[in-house]
Amino acid sequence: MRILKIAFFEVKEWEEKYLSENLPGHDLVFYSEALTSENADRVKDFDSVSVFVFSEVYKEALAKMPNLKFITTRSTGFDHIDLEGCKTRNIVACNVPFYGDNTVAEHAFALLLSLTRKIHKIRMTEHKTFAMEGLKGTDLKGKTFGVVGAGRIGLYAVKFARGFGMNVLAYDIIFNDFAREVLGYKYVSLEELLKNSDIISLHAPYNKYTHHMINKDNIKLIKPGAILINSSRGGLIDTDALKYALDEGIISAAGLDVIEGEEFLIEEKMKPRETLTDEEKRILQRNLEIIERENVIFTPHVAFNTQEAAQRILDTTLSNIKAYLEGHPENVIAEI
Repeated sequence: MRILKIAFFEVKEWEEKYLSENLPGHDLVFYSEALTSENADRVKDFDSVSVFVFSEVYKEALAKMPNLKFITTRSTGFDHIDLEGCKTRNIVACNVPFYGDNTVAEHAFALLLSLTRKIHKIRMTEHKTFAMEGLKGTDLKGKTFGVVGAGRIGLYAVKFARGFGMNVLAYDIIFNDFAREVLGYKYVSLEELLKNSDIISLHAPYNKYTHHMINKDNIKLIKPGAILINSSRGGLIDTDALKYALDEGIISAAGLDVIEGEEFLIEEKMKPRETLTDEEKRILQRNLEIIERENVIFTPHVAFNTQEAAQRILDTTLSNIKAYLEGHPENVIAEI
């Protein structure tokens, strides 16, 4: 049997136990922290790494791992991996394409319902009672739900929206006429969706084409008072434009599981404050000004994070490793 030297990053204790039990005979090491250019040299002799979304497998990190031949990310998104660098180095890179379709869509609706029913504002008073003032919510039934990215996760969001009695508009570069007919939604342009949706939920992948797809120009098209939900990637929204829209009342509320520059907020990625550059401090301050607003809910990139989804991630990762060992890699995002 071929023996792999695999370094796992961003691993919890229960994951380490499960992976060890299912990869007997291989040389495994586990790290709770993310892989970055600063610590990549500690695994310079390894031929395989497994990472998650907070790792940064960019040019500098790849250069410190000369023996690397295989990367398996335990995520669907792969914008944290230098795919061109992998192709140049003949490094096979795989992902977990499907693990949290319903999971992420459920979290998006958790954010939405918290905002529309003011759940995040409920507090017990000093007299150990609950006040009803300021908690009048709004119905979802009859509202127009706009889904940006009608792929696997987006279609779950469509199902949920239809279940609540909402009208649904969808924007995507690929039309699924069967799903449209069965679920009863309408494909429109992004501009039409922004103008006519009471709720906008982002489920598009992040890449160079979707970077700042919600920006300072088209955010002004959003129907006044709309709610914006982002459980995909922070870079889909120009955060300066988001702050502007919140300040001007274009958006009445936002539910964010991700935000551009979230690495300055989330503990697993946070740098010591004293090491931040002036621009990084500006980004941090801007994000704090957004997430501390009463009409904004921020969760720290946890839409994927259920026990069931985590198990599916590990099982697919194990399948990716075994397929690579057998010479027919699965779920390949970069190959020789």
